Amino acid sequence: MEGSTGRSKSEMESGSTSNNNESRIAFKEGSWFGQFKNGSNPWIARYVYGLIFLASNLLAWAVRDYGRNAFPEMERLKNCQGGRGCLGAEGVLRVSLGCFAFYFIMFLSTAGTSSLYNCRDTWHSGWWSFKIGLWIALTATAFLVPTFIIQIYGEIAHFGAGVFLLVQLVSVISFITWLNDCCQSDKTEDKCHIHVMLLAIAAYIICIVGIIMMYIWYAPEPSCLLNIFFITWTLVLIQLMTSVSLHPKVNAGILTPGLMGLYVVFICWCAIRSEPAGENCIRKAEASNRTDWLTIIVKKEAPAEDAVPYGYGFFHFVFATGAMYFAMLLIGWNTHHIIKKWTIDVGWTSTWVRIVNEWLAVCVYLWMLVAPIILLRCRQTNESA
Repeated sequence: MEGSTGRSKSEMESGSTSNNNESRIAFKEGSWFGQFKNGSNPWIARYVYGLIFLASNLLAWAVRDYGRNAFPEMERLKNCQGGRGCLGAEGVLRVSLGCFAFYFIMFLSTAGTSSLYNCRDTWHSGWWSFKIGLWIALTATAFLVPTFIIQIYGEIAHFGAGVFLLVQLVSVISFITWLNDCCQSDKTEDKCHIHVMLLAIAAYIICIVGIIMMYIWYAPEPSCLLNIFFITWTLVLIQLMTSVSLHPKVNAGILTPGLMGLYVVFICWCAIRSEPAGENCIRKAEASNRTDWLTIIVKKEAPAEDAVPYGYGFFHFVFATGAMYFAMLLIGWNTHHIIKKWTIDVGWTSTWVRIVNEWLAVCVYLWMLVAPIILLRCRQTNESA
């Protein structure tokens, strides 16, 4: 009896081992379509989730700009109030709510996943027919929700979009500091010294040219005080970051402040471009007509053979907040704002969101530079006391 039990246990273990081996083979081999169909490759899953997110963006844009012509049947829905509650800004929020609900469900069901070849990994990388159906159902259900709930979601979406911007900001700063650490490491410092200098000089040149061009384009008259303030303060922030970075106690080099300078100049440019059309201080395009891209940085190497290649929960969390962010872009961060066709992120609210994001980026960067020094001094004070 005991022998048969032992044999059954060993058979179960060998069976599970063989299943894992088959999963590993399916993960590493086969066509992309085969891996997508079998749900065996989390890397391919990222692109599928990205396509779902893109489809939600396009649907929200279509509902905002072409809703009355493309979806006339929505006017018959009780909650649509003749189309006013399901098209335009509210229509964007309804599509965003459906997209947010889908990715938030995925976040709750995959958070904490640490190993491949288990049920939650399979759920993340597979079950596409069910999940696409779930996304469609949630998006359709959002158009049946009462208007007051959509208005509440619109207010919450301001906070969620801010969280997304914060994640984006931290990701950019982390990438810049990672690049600087790689270039200053003992193995590559001698080889990359000239490259770092050239890259830093190029970054500062582009920053200066960008500042000059913004003065020419967006501050052509002395009466353009607000734009002059935005541009001048950006220049001051670049100088501040450079001075702190080159301080002997910090000694972070000139590469990181140069790259951060590019980032804040770009944000300042986006902020001024978001000002409403018809302003006398904008000589270039009347309105911004651009698309913001979602960038997600994940780990490239897994610490163990069976470890997930990136955090599934955080991945879906970023997409969930991204759903709120694209809604804010399409309605100009104002739930009662009427925005023109083919325009994204235009309005004074959008301008100030960008400016505050720029200032916050500088504050986070400076804190990352001085925090080790402050914490070390506090620790020494406590030890001496």
